[in-house]
Amino acid sequence: MPPRASDRLAIAVDVGTTTLAASLVDRDSGERLAFAGRANPQGKFGADVIARLQAACASEENLRELGRTVNAAIEELADEMLDRAGMNPDRLGTIALAGNPAMEHFLLGLPVRSLAHLPFRPLFSEGQRTRTARLGWKRDLDAFIFPLPGGFVGGDLAAFLHGCGNLITHNSTLNIQNCLYLDLGTNGEIALSTGDRLWATSAAAGPAFEGGNLSCGMPALPGAIDRVRLAEGKISLSTIGNTQPIGICGSGVLEAVSGMLRAGILDRSGRIRLPEEIDSNLGNRVAEIDGRRSFVLYRDASRTIHLSQEDIRQVQLAKAAVRAGMEVLFRHAGITAREVGKVVLTGSFGAVLSPEWLKNVGIFSGNMVDICVFTREGALAGVEKALRELDGLAAVDELARRIRVIPLSGTPAFERHFLEQMDFPFP
Repeated sequence: MPPRASDRLAIAVDVGTTTLAASLVDRDSGERLAFAGRANPQGKFGADVIARLQAACASEENLRELGRTVNAAIEELADEMLDRAGMNPDRLGTIALAGNPAMEHFLLGLPVRSLAHLPFRPLFSEGQRTRTARLGWKRDLDAFIFPLPGGFVGGDLAAFLHGCGNLITHNSTLNIQNCLYLDLGTNGEIALSTGDRLWATSAAAGPAFEGGNLSCGMPALPGAIDRVRLAEGKISLSTIGNTQPIGICGSGVLEAVSGMLRAGILDRSGRIRLPEEIDSNLGNRVAEIDGRRSFVLYRDASRTIHLSQEDIRQVQLAKAAVRAGMEVLFRHAGITAREVGKVVLTGSFGAVLSPEWLKNVGIFSGNMVDICVFTREGALAGVEKALRELDGLAAVDELARRIRVIPLSGTPAFERHFLEQMDFPFP
């Protein structure tokens, strides 16, 4: 049923492992009235999904706290957006949430042992309809939790693909057969459409692409360095909100690593070269910080923002996992990377991510640079689209049923590709 005039407002949420992103939507006009985001408060239980699953399995108290903290944070985001938009809370009728399987289980307070151990199966696959009061909210609203296609392929990928629906149709019209969809986050999700078939998998990339678990990393929030340009022996930076730098988010990290490779600061193995090995003034930025060789991006009287050797390794692990996952899907579909006709990219990086950076670090092959389309907040946009449409939530369920999930854990092909992809391709 369409929403009543009295409750035509809805909240859309992308429940990311590292970052929560939410918007307030008018379901009649389709207009986004407000946006809010913050770091996922579950971070105290660990930076990645595996650490949080282990914590939840260790005690019922941890499981309850994982659900309580994320629901409380989302309700605070809802209140913040209603206040910012000057809207009466009584007009809010629905909330729709999409996340990876672990995040959705935590939201619902469900046991997670089936996700933490082989064969890594969620307790539900269809979208879940409930009430926010059952989730611990003060306000009682209709709530829809996005479907889980299987394994660690979650509702966030289903939302992303739903948001790309018009693009998929357009590609079919143009006879573009092989389309790759990448959501680069802590739980890097990958989908491949080949004609009428839809394949998907999830690569445990870790939080590096979202600025997590790095020496000076942070989510894409005000103060985060989101652009890093290295040229002619100099560095220029920009931050979200044009404020004083306080950390670095995913887009800044990837552009920095790409630039460090091009400038000869990193070798192919990912080693930060010694100052005397670098043929520019940028060598002066290599320093020992906390006992680790590091590259200094910014320094003032109160802080030093840098990338350490361990940070570079985290980026290598993340990019190797994603590229190996891509290769496994190509193999199942019987195609090669060169046969991909279009790439759609999303993620909570910060600035728009240049395909050239992804080629330099080894996620993209050369042909993907010119066929890549970036869509900002892809999962969140898909949740909004489902809320705006008359039968959008049912359509998401139908889409999720079409997805063939390919597991990566323990797969020899994935492990082989992962090792092959650890080095950088440039210089």
